[in-house]
Amino acid sequence: MLHADDKGVRPLLFTGNFGLEKESLRILPNGTLTHSLHPFPDDKHIVYDFCENQTEINTSVADSADEAVRLLLDHTVYIQKTLAAMEPSELLWPFSNPPYIRSEKDIPIARHDETAIYRKGYREYLADRYGRYKMSFSGIHVNFSFSEELLQEDYKLGQYESFQDYKDGLYLMLAEKMAAYGWIITALTAASPLMDSSFIEKGVIGKTSFNGMASTRCSELGYWNYFSPVFDYSNIRTYTDSIRKYVDDRMIASETELYYPIRLKPSGKNNLDRLRNEGVDHIEIRVVDLNPLDPSGINVLDLKFIQLLMVWLASTPKESYDEKDQVQMVQNFKNAAHYDLKTVKIVTPHKGASSVVAAGLAVLDEMKTFFQGYCDEIQEVLAFEEEKLVDPEKRYAWMIRKEYADSFVEKGLTLAKQRQEDAIRV
Repeated sequence: MLHADDKGVRPLLFTGNFGLEKESLRILPNGTLTHSLHPFPDDKHIVYDFCENQTEINTSVADSADEAVRLLLDHTVYIQKTLAAMEPSELLWPFSNPPYIRSEKDIPIARHDETAIYRKGYREYLADRYGRYKMSFSGIHVNFSFSEELLQEDYKLGQYESFQDYKDGLYLMLAEKMAAYGWIITALTAASPLMDSSFIEKGVIGKTSFNGMASTRCSELGYWNYFSPVFDYSNIRTYTDSIRKYVDDRMIASETELYYPIRLKPSGKNNLDRLRNEGVDHIEIRVVDLNPLDPSGINVLDLKFIQLLMVWLASTPKESYDEKDQVQMVQNFKNAAHYDLKTVKIVTPHKGASSVVAAGLAVLDEMKTFFQGYCDEIQEVLAFEEEKLVDPEKRYAWMIRKEYADSFVEKGLTLAKQRQEDAIRV
């Protein structure tokens, strides 16, 4: 773990690198999904994954949360201006849940070139296995790494076979603890309580639906595997072997089909062989909803909180979780996606069951104690998140439901048009 009180480590504790991935659907002004080709074929920062009409921003690496959000907003503004100039013009849908879906044809599999024909086959497999409708969910993935300066300073304080061995061990411990505590990110960033009726019942378009979830994509109704994976975090070899086993047992087609909230990634191209042989480069958090209340799609205070959560977890002793605990961890993420966080439980190892609100406040109390003596901004970030748990009216999902409950897509289109007009003026 990080030696947070060491005089060499402490000044570097909040140095790190961020990379954000943001998915957004391209739509027409009438609220239907566009069928046009991806309009950014030569931009390495604006790509697409499953759907042809779903843009994915991949920011450059930033050394602060503020810079990462600025980069994300810059790319978003560029997309908005490009879509406005198209014929016919398009909009960027600002919500995680899609607008009108007339049929599966509105969710076209990405048309990769012939050199990547295997990708098309894999996506057809996913569409058949999970259904295309779920592929229309959008969100933000947060990639984070501690700075090399911090890790090198901390590395000096222990005895390890190599720096990479130390680094792998730290990130494995962090990944395991993020699997145990990361549900709080879902609870604090959930922002997709509403959806159009066409997602639920084919052909029924234009009715707003509320299903009791604050984040549909992170709930039991969202995008999950049909089993709860269990990993061996002992070392990088056992960890990658435990993932590979699900592929070998044909429970998933490849490691990329493992839809888990937390991932460890190598540098460069992401695959298990690189992770096993070259080691961990960064950690990925995959449970953040698009925040339509922010032009960039994410509130910078939430991104700062995610960093604080990881610093805290990496600086506290390792905890042991058995198979039963790991299965419960997955359920905790799903429970934290509910709308009323007092009606569902979080079951934590060693601490038992409590409501999401009570469990979240307990985590924040521990974090406030840990970060006493650091800069005032940290306590301000923690107070911002605490307010959401104490007052549900401060939660994004509650604010969005209040504003859009009578006409989700129609009012959503008004917001989408306003966001585009604001971007054009930049």
